Amino acid sequence: MAAIPPRCYSLPRSLLLRLSSPIRESLSQTPYAPPEGSAISIKSLLEDLLPHRNQVSDDEFRVEIRDFILCCAAMAASEGVEFPAVYWIPGDLARASILALREMAVAVGLSSEREMVAEMMPEVVVQLKEVIKESCIDPDSEEVVAASAKAPVACAVLAAHQFRWLASQVLYPNLGKIMWLLIPCALTALDHWSPEVKEQGMVTFIHVAKNVTVAELAWYEDAILDACCRNIASSDELWHLVVEVSVLMLTFMEGKNPRSSWFEQILNEMLGHLERQPMNKERRVAWLLLIEPVFNAMGLVLLAHFRRIFSLFFHWMHADDDKTVILVLERLNAIIKLTWIRKSPYFQRLVDELIQLYKESATKKSREVIRSHIMQTLILLQKCQGSCFEAAWNKHNSDPNLTMLTSLFHNLACGTPESCA
Repeated sequence: MAAIPPRCYSLPRSLLLRLSSPIRESLSQTPYAPPEGSAISIKSLLEDLLPHRNQVSDDEFRVEIRDFILCCAAMAASEGVEFPAVYWIPGDLARASILALREMAVAVGLSSEREMVAEMMPEVVVQLKEVIKESCIDPDSEEVVAASAKAPVACAVLAAHQFRWLASQVLYPNLGKIMWLLIPCALTALDHWSPEVKEQGMVTFIHVAKNVTVAELAWYEDAILDACCRNIASSDELWHLVVEVSVLMLTFMEGKNPRSSWFEQILNEMLGHLERQPMNKERRVAWLLLIEPVFNAMGLVLLAHFRRIFSLFFHWMHADDDKTVILVLERLNAIIKLTWIRKSPYFQRLVDELIQLYKESATKKSREVIRSHIMQTLILLQKCQGSCFEAAWNKHNSDPNLTMLTSLFHNLACGTPESCA
């Protein structure tokens, strides 16, 4: 049985020409200068996607429909982003493109442009994947110059933006029906050497995780998580996004299986990069902000990673910026609740480091917040390991700088429970 063609192919060509005319005029009047070192004009590529012939065959008209949708997708993708490939497109033109797609959809009996895009995905995604794949090579390869001349990266960047916007228009439950089409293209974008192309793939995967079921991704689980793991080595500019997509996909697909090897692989890969750049504030803050869902999913399995986690935490607790310190204390609190620091060699040192941080916080702007977190953590440690805590705490009883801390702690703490070790 032949597949039913998308309804937008029944659009009168006169309407397509009418919709494209003001877009062509606005596009021609928009200032544009290709990025330095690029011989490709994105503006020219977009102009070529607009219908420009007087008469066409039925097959050629279908190509015009696809190209017009791709042109509008590229311009709509420029809203809210500052990438060199599309930042030059004015907001009015981006909004006009969305309105044109909406009018097309209504004209063929569809409720919205989202419904039309969902129907058209099989017609355009394969084409976009091939454009991205054509320049998907190792940038360190000796063939990079020749390959770039054959398939300019600007084309892949444009295709990635088009793909990301089109994918974002399809929501639950319709998105799950086209995973066979979407995932290969998104993985191709993640495999690309260009950070801008990679980023569009990552944003697409975040959208996918929020609009499909686990069962709909089951066939692609290993491929997706392997791509996430390999991309953890990405540049600083992508670190926040690669951590976000890795945490989201890992907990989404493996959240009920804390002993999955993927938790170990991805967490170890992240910790390795953090250990190599412990002073990189942007990396550590992004990771601390985003990693808690992985901790929650792993639970007691985190005990196997204590050496590396606590090594970083003990270092970051004394960082110059208050944000890092507060985030470390918040993550520590979560880890203690999940594991109760069972039979850990880090217990006594943790108490020592918290007390040292309490004294250091006197000069910090956020000292009240930091001290509140320290107090909560100390009380939690006491409840978790009563006798061990008392042994560690008593070493500091005679410190004159801790008079206030000692008073507050004894007022807040409710007795000394038995050790739960």
